[in-house]
Amino acid sequence: MESIRSLLGKIIELKISGYKIPIIGELIDVGSDILVLYSENKYIYTPVHHLQHMKVIEEAEDSSQANKEPVLDHAHISFRKMLMNARGVFTEIHLGGASSIHGYVTSIMNDYFLFYSPVHHTVYIPLHHVKYLSPYPPNMTPYDLSDSHFPVQPGTPALSRNLEQQLEKFQNGLVVFDLGESPLKAGLLKKVDSHIIELIEAGGQTILLHTDHIKSIHLP
Repeated sequence: MESIRSLLGKIIELKISGYKIPIIGELIDVGSDILVLYSENKYIYTPVHHLQHMKVIEEAEDSSQANKEPVLDHAHISFRKMLMNARGVFTEIHLGGASSIHGYVTSIMNDYFLFYSPVHHTVYIPLHHVKYLSPYPPNMTPYDLSDSHFPVQPGTPALSRNLEQQLEKFQNGLVVFDLGESPLKAGLLKKVDSHIIELIEAGGQTILLHTDHIKSIHLP
């Protein structure tokens, strides 16, 4: 990671998997498994394993750090630590492609976490599918909603330690995968076995999916 740390304070172009447009910004911090960029007046936290390439564009201009005060605590920075620090903070989570949701982290389990969105409500997100997270400034809410429309403490369902066990609880019920980006990813969850999901779509056809390629789950 020393080769990456040598770029601290420089303006870089970062290409991450599942995100078509390179991110350009100042490399602010580097953790054991996470990169932190300051781009377009916001902090972007992206897991290192999504890095495809990065290169220096220019030296960062000398600017007041007071204008870049991070919303999250950067002490002993890591991806899981940043998720923990993001609990209760209004945040954008990007899952690749056009899949971006706004809300806040509520619970973190072994290989997934819960995210509350005013649009999708409770969303179950595998840790390895997060491309980046970016917290909103303090006192800002997504869609400019008031607390009465966007509760800070939504009800938390009983949770299993890992995602496959949690999916088993949804058997024989309707589910939506990947924020409904495809009609083949919404339907009746018939069975989950050895990472294979048996899903019955609206027309009655059975679709088989692998849990490793599910970016998010929510219940309609």
